[in-house]
Amino acid sequence: MRVTADRKKCCSSGMCVATAPDVFSQRDADGLVEVLNERPDEPLRGQVRRAVDACPVGAIAIEE
Repeated sequence: MRVTADRKKCCSSGMCVATAPDVFSQRDADGLVEVLNERPDEPLRGQVRRAVDACPVGAIAIEE
């Protein structure tokens, strides 16, 4: 799994951070998404999938 985020789409809702805090963060300056771990281990993958589903603007993507 590879995780990417499109900051141009991001609306700073924070759902990704709330759902998968070991994989996502938000920049202090503008609240936009940051991917902390582009290739999460198996135990985190369920959280990442839920974060993708929770993002209200579809800013997060995964490649299997």
